[in-house]
Amino acid sequence: MHSMETTATKKRGLAAIWALCPKRHVLLLVSAGLIALHLLTRGDHALMVFLSEKIVRPLHRALGSFNARVPFSMAELLLGLFAAAALGYIAFQIAALIRKGERPARLYRTLVTLFTAGLSIYALFCLLWGVYYYADDFAEKSGFENREISVEQLESVTRYFARLANAYAAEVPRDENGFCVSDRAEILRRSPEVFAGTEKKYPCLEGPPLAAKGICFSRVMSYLDFSGFFFPFTAEANVNTDMPACDLAATVAHELSHQRGVAKEQEANFTAVLACLDYGDPDYCYSACLLAYTHLGNALAGADRAAWEEIFDGLDENVVRDLLSRRAYWAQFDTPAQTVSNTVYEGFLHSYDQTLGLKSYGACVDLLVNYYYEASLG
Repeated sequence: MHSMETTATKKRGLAAIWALCPKRHVLLLVSAGLIALHLLTRGDHALMVFLSEKIVRPLHRALGSFNARVPFSMAELLLGLFAAAALGYIAFQIAALIRKGERPARLYRTLVTLFTAGLSIYALFCLLWGVYYYADDFAEKSGFENREISVEQLESVTRYFARLANAYAAEVPRDENGFCVSDRAEILRRSPEVFAGTEKKYPCLEGPPLAAKGICFSRVMSYLDFSGFFFPFTAEANVNTDMPACDLAATVAHELSHQRGVAKEQEANFTAVLACLDYGDPDYCYSACLLAYTHLGNALAGADRAAWEEIFDGLDENVVRDLLSRRAYWAQFDTPAQTVSNTVYEGFLHSYDQTLGLKSYGACVDLLVNYYYEASLG
């Protein structure tokens, strides 16, 4: 008899908890179920290909085209509104907890609301971006063969991009101190044209000619160590316009690569370099050469320090000046906030089996060497 009463009491207790916020409980369970379904099925390659190519990419094309009608970043607006709403809600609930009764019930509803909101957003993120990591990547869709490379090949392609950087350094605008001062607004204005040539060679990169958008609070992005981001909920390529001008164009191309379905960071870097050089615009070509040289040079420095030093000594003084200005710019944001941001983002990459974490940005070296090695011999 006692056992039956205890069971009945527990049922009444669970029913009472459920009744505190039934709609939020339903949304919480649905979101958790969708995330669990994604975790269980993301190993199904055929399903991930279907979802990414037949649902997500068409949706991103439509969303990107729709949001291109406004000149500002809808992503930044939504993130700002969400942050303001979350902070306002928390402040209101704290004040209510202090002034009013029913504190346990109100506290429970507040925590469930916040947790449900976070879980719902992540569930949608899994569909709108997470599926890409388990579908065909750029190399598979394009048929590009990424073979093992030698140190000699790495050195040859590093020299090639150093020469290109030296050549393009003379074609970009500079201030009285010799620093690159490419027009940021013009770089963004020309961004819809960047992939026009490359998508003809690689149809898997086809997409509407959309412009990247500058973020108003770019300085905040710098504190978080972000040069740009693709926002899958609005399908916009967003870039930090506060960073050195010499890096902006390559960052624009990188985020546009994500907009065209290239999820992996190393492949987005490679396709960014490829698109910029195919485009032929000096601002984009110079920025791409700096991006490529940085990754190639870092790899070569670890493999053959003497060869790297020789190549570095041959860089034009304007190239060196821009590389140093980049280093100085980002060094000022070396704060705990940046460390936390990097830790969180690396955890995100690991959660999607991107086991190289932030180091995966350097894995574009193999792609660059395989693609540009023949050109480097010319």
